[in-house]
Amino acid sequence: MEPTTLNNLSSTSGRIGFRFRLREIIRPPLLLFLEHAGVFHTQSQAVSGSDGEMQRENVVTDEVSIRIMSGVDDDDEEEEEEEEVSVNAVADGGGGERMDDGQMMPSGSLNSNRYDIQNVAQWIEQILPFSLLLLVVLIRQHLQGFFGTIWISAVLFKSNDILQKQTALKGERKFFVLISISVIFMLHVVFVYWWYQNDDLMYPLVLLPPKSVPPFWHALFIILVNDSMARQAAMAFKCLLLMYYKNIGGHNYRKQGQMLTLVEYTLLLYRTVLPAPVWYQFFLNKEYGSMFSSITTGLYLTFKFTSVIQKVRLLFAALRALSRKELHYGSSASTEQVTAAGDLCAICQEKLRSPIMLRCKHIFCEECVSEWFDRERTCPLCRALVKPADIKSYSDGSTSLFFQFF
Repeated sequence: MEPTTLNNLSSTSGRIGFRFRLREIIRPPLLLFLEHAGVFHTQSQAVSGSDGEMQRENVVTDEVSIRIMSGVDDDDEEEEEEEEVSVNAVADGGGGERMDDGQMMPSGSLNSNRYDIQNVAQWIEQILPFSLLLLVVLIRQHLQGFFGTIWISAVLFKSNDILQKQTALKGERKFFVLISISVIFMLHVVFVYWWYQNDDLMYPLVLLPPKSVPPFWHALFIILVNDSMARQAAMAFKCLLLMYYKNIGGHNYRKQGQMLTLVEYTLLLYRTVLPAPVWYQFFLNKEYGSMFSSITTGLYLTFKFTSVIQKVRLLFAALRALSRKELHYGSSASTEQVTAAGDLCAICQEKLRSPIMLRCKHIFCEECVSEWFDRERTCPLCRALVKPADIKSYSDGSTSLFFQFF
């Protein structure tokens, strides 16, 4: 053998030995990590040093065989080194995962599910930056409406919180504070309509169609502003009710709660009808064809009529609750009944004021028990079901914060 050939052979053998030792060090922890991460699939790779190409072999059993071959062809001799490394295809050592019914799920199905999840995650990762970019462009196109919506919503949420706190103060609230809050609420309504005076908001406010067919985003904006301002004006009216009903006795407190509930259900009925003119004008667009526009308009009015009927029933239920002379969860207690009960309210731990006997024969102050039934439907003592779940009470001064878009 020539010296040059021997030198080349020894140099090549040294490189192969170095690569082989490096792979021996790196490969075991890498395979273990891939196995526990669930990324490793049941397939094998073979690396041939003679042609430098990678070949994959299918594995029938539950193990993975990786073969590394290296060698140098020569006129006199040929060297070949092989190594086989076996790893389990599944971490629990089985051929699949046990399902709830005791059957085994094939490992191929697990690998397929993992591959699908990875594809979905990659798709979301790719589409998310583009979606955010479109959102930024949409906000830039409707910049004034976007920030106006945020401002109106923030003021509405804060106003609802202020009104609830004033209602909870009962006799301790001050007239000057209530008058100031009511004036601020109305000034905010006037300011919003003055600021958007060119956006055709007034016609839908009085349940008339807009002057022209609004685009989709503008229709949503009109409905959102009118819906929010209607609630803001109702909050100002509720402040006036709080000034009218002085919470000196339980009767006034109960009447105040019934009036607040009636105002809220009247507002809900108006808010249900409020978007109808805007969507009627939007769906009745002849550009899509007379037949199509007629069908969509008819379907919308049918859905809207069903929702309006439901709100009318709730309004009549609130009116019936207001017109009742006796409480629907009890009646006034006599002197003998109060004496037998000990003349002590179990809620406030004070002497009974305007005592009310529930259907379960327990006696409480009317103010205390009225406030209790704003949140509960059972007796404070025996937990017997007392108050029927006919309508939700808004006697705490709260206002529904869900937007009415359709």
